[in-house]
Amino acid sequence: MARRGMFHLHLGAPVRLRLWGGGEGAGKVRKEDWDTLSDWGQVVRMLTVGGDAPDSVWMGALESYTLLSGHLVRRYNNRGNPDYHPAGAVATGRLGPVYTEVFASDVLGARLMGAEVVLDMQHVLAGQPPHPSRYTLSLSAVHDWGKAGGTSKPMTLAHLDGTAVVVSRRNPEGGFELHLLGGWGGRPGKGGAWGAVAGLGVESVSPTMDLRARLEARLQREGFRQGAFGPDYELARFEVAGASALPLADTSFREGASGYGEVILSWDAERLGILGQRHFRLTLGAEAFNWGRVDVDGRLEVQSPHRDLTVSAGGLAVGLGAPDARYLVSGEARWRFLGGKLYALGQAGTLLFPTAEGSLRPGAFAAVGVGVDNVR
Repeated sequence: MARRGMFHLHLGAPVRLRLWGGGEGAGKVRKEDWDTLSDWGQVVRMLTVGGDAPDSVWMGALESYTLLSGHLVRRYNNRGNPDYHPAGAVATGRLGPVYTEVFASDVLGARLMGAEVVLDMQHVLAGQPPHPSRYTLSLSAVHDWGKAGGTSKPMTLAHLDGTAVVVSRRNPEGGFELHLLGGWGGRPGKGGAWGAVAGLGVESVSPTMDLRARLEARLQREGFRQGAFGPDYELARFEVAGASALPLADTSFREGASGYGEVILSWDAERLGILGQRHFRLTLGAEAFNWGRVDVDGRLEVQSPHRDLTVSAGGLAVGLGAPDARYLVSGEARWRFLGGKLYALGQAGTLLFPTAEGSLRPGAFAAVGVGVDNVR
């Protein structure tokens, strides 16, 4: 059901049938998909209230979620554990010079919760500017209660950031911005655990292209890491990548420095419209550490000129190049026919399943199906 621009609600859930295995007494429907209260969150495919930010609420799967500055939560996937299917929620609001974003990774369980508050310094010092958010200070904090999707030790991180837009060119069809950023973060209650970051970012928008990129230099000390709640977090809670084979809470992240880069590019031959209307979309993030570790994750999606065929591929590599690196890949093809309202779908990829002992068991999936919708 929907009221345009104000309220949208999409319900539904995939049902995975067991073809073999599962042990004695296992049913046809995988009980691991529905054995906790959090799993029932997957029934909500999407809920939006209030339209676009600010002053909005959104609920659903957090597939590549970044909390504003991104120095605590970056490209996070709350369904990285294939046996855990929560619904996350994000709420935004603006009051004068203050912009706030609050999120929860699981609305039915005690897991990740956090917020970032951004202060428009130009607005505070000189009144409301014609172009807001050119000079900002922000404070973010995230806490993991560790009581859903498997238990883990609680953890709290905080980060202070400053951003200055040094080049800004705007026109009715889009614009270009170059900004400088810097910040410092730590773990409250744990002395000596801190990190620092400095870098630059670019945003370029036109009717057919949306490009966002950043490049950062980072320092990590006493176990603190920028982007700790990232694409691999739901698996690292059980077993970090590498030779230690320990949960993240029992492993201290190595001290050192790193370089981080990210590119998000959307392009359409006609005009950028709704999110699903992209002839080309690339999202890629990579971090290289001075002690030899490299982490990469990304996704590429391509549509045919008439939008009747969409092909996408994604991957995650943690500790790239090392013997104990972690790799995950997936792909999807969707073909629309009979005017575009019917579609055939094929999916395949690899998975890592947490076991009762806390280790990760490799697996794979493949799916085919047909569907109907009236949204393109």
